[in-house]
Amino acid sequence: MHYKATLALLRHPDYCISGYSSVDVKRSLFECDKLFNRFSIEERSKFDVVNANDIGKKSATSQSSNNEYIVVTIIVVVDGVSKLPPIRSSAQLKNALQILASIPSRDIKKVKMFWNPQQENNFLTAQELLEDYALLNPI
Repeated sequence: MHYKATLALLRHPDYCISGYSSVDVKRSLFECDKLFNRFSIEERSKFDVVNANDIGKKSATSQSSNNEYIVVTIIVVVDGVSKLPPIRSSAQLKNALQILASIPSRDIKKVKMFWNPQQENNFLTAQELLEDYALLNPI
């Protein structure tokens, strides 16, 4: 699943305005699971609660705006050590995505991908992006 996401992001670099990467080396599968679950919960906590009609509180207006954002988060547990560059430029983002896409499937133990917001035609505002994703670096 993450291969398709990384390839889609690589094909549309003009849509990527910021990025962040992090690597944490753990010695046991138990430690990896614990960290993976913590990151997954942290990401899910940034999502809006959806009402009974499946409409999020951040519905897009009929006018498109340059201040509408979607965040893609990919969390991967890899057997072995992988290095990702810090992301502060388009070139570093491209390099990080290429590294993710090139990890052999046999080395991937777990992967989760999040899109926020999850509802079609919903977007994050610039303020929500800053509040919920403070670690993102503009590129």
